[in-house]
Amino acid sequence: MAQQNADVRTSVSQWMNGRRRYMAAAMVALVFMVVAVARFAPPADIASAEAAAEAPAERVQAEQAALEGAALHADSVAAAEALAAGAAGQEIVMAGATSEQMFGFAPITDGVPRVPRPDVMKGLYLNAYAVGSQRKLDRLIGIANATEINTFVIDVKEGGEVSYSTRVPMVRAIGAERIYISDIRGVLKKLRENGIFPVARIVVFKDGPLAKARADWAVEHVDGGEWLDRDGYRWLDSYNRHVWDYNIAIAREALELGFSEIQWDYVRFPDVPGTLMRQGSWPAAEGRSKADGIRDFIIYSREKLASYDVPITADVFGLTTSAGTDMGIGQLWEKLADVTDALLPMVYPSHYARGSYGIAHPNASPYETVKTALQHGVRRNAKFENPPRIVAWLQDFTLGAPRYEAAHVRAQIDAVYDAGLKEWVLWHPGSNYTIEALATANGVVPRLPRPSADSVVEPVETKPGGPLGTPIQH
Repeated sequence: MAQQNADVRTSVSQWMNGRRRYMAAAMVALVFMVVAVARFAPPADIASAEAAAEAPAERVQAEQAALEGAALHADSVAAAEALAAGAAGQEIVMAGATSEQMFGFAPITDGVPRVPRPDVMKGLYLNAYAVGSQRKLDRLIGIANATEINTFVIDVKEGGEVSYSTRVPMVRAIGAERIYISDIRGVLKKLRENGIFPVARIVVFKDGPLAKARADWAVEHVDGGEWLDRDGYRWLDSYNRHVWDYNIAIAREALELGFSEIQWDYVRFPDVPGTLMRQGSWPAAEGRSKADGIRDFIIYSREKLASYDVPITADVFGLTTSAGTDMGIGQLWEKLADVTDALLPMVYPSHYARGSYGIAHPNASPYETVKTALQHGVRRNAKFENPPRIVAWLQDFTLGAPRYEAAHVRAQIDAVYDAGLKEWVLWHPGSNYTIEALATANGVVPRLPRPSADSVVEPVETKPGGPLGTPIQH
């Protein structure tokens, strides 16, 4: 049984790259608009309007010269700061830097008080752009207030980039700091005011910027040099203690800012064909299996973050609930169940191959696919005295036939409950959700027909490069 070649998590990075180019242009336009508003705001009365219209050319020229002078001064200050930061950054990146130099930062004393965890998590994934846009964030908060949603899973580190201004020295030194979210404290305060539980999603081992800056912490080619996955992306050595400390430092900062839970994603080895995997070398392995390496990281992170007393959770492949091996990526249910507070299997129906679990067309049978996959996890959890919570990642996007609508999303939610579970999070790469699939805040559940695989009409040809990018194995 195998999943289809589809990795919507990877497609998020592709989608966000496009958004970054768009946002850069938008930010330039916004700066000019702000300047225009400040300089040419309507006068309070007609007389002052006429006076402004008659302003001499000399005045305009003086204003322009002042603006240019201020810009030159700002540029020189920024250049000096960048030069100083660059010198310090080079020292931090060098192999001889201490752990304190790389990962240490002064405790954050002005963080937002954490939100208590809800008894039953019902969440939405929010990418950094959605959180950084006040309009979109307010709309998503409005959805939460009007429906059963009580949790936001937020990108803290995605694609190797931290989404907001950070104190972690190594992040700044390698240029991985981004300001997609300009006021993270303001965001967390707003979520607290609305009773929304904020979860910090941190992508761990798929991190190109850190792998480029510290090649000695990355997967190496057996013949020397860098090792790349089939998409040309570099991965970090999953056994490397420095890599662990780097991500834990980012998690510490997130918790001190006010996030209430840590969710490790891409806490695995690359999912590539065996021939390509055998070309890679993990220098810090020291004879450990992949599954033991992932388990060791989770244990280590729990120890380092224990003082914060928050849940430490991990995203896993959907097939992890039923696979008898680690599938070559180091995710084995029995190795993770007793060291995590929750496991979040990505049971997206579109990611299962035809015939999986005896279901002819899993993507067209969202209820049956999700229920069957989660039942496997429930049975495996029964082996443990203190099993982790199972929180299902569910699909609110279209990938192949059929087109996903409210009925397809609600069918998955119903499947969670019928599998004996209660918690779930919806995923859409652009954070655009189907409100009609959600129960209202006062518990009114939408009555929707259950999708039938018989109604699916297969497309004659599927063109690559759709809205989610070219998918790969999830």
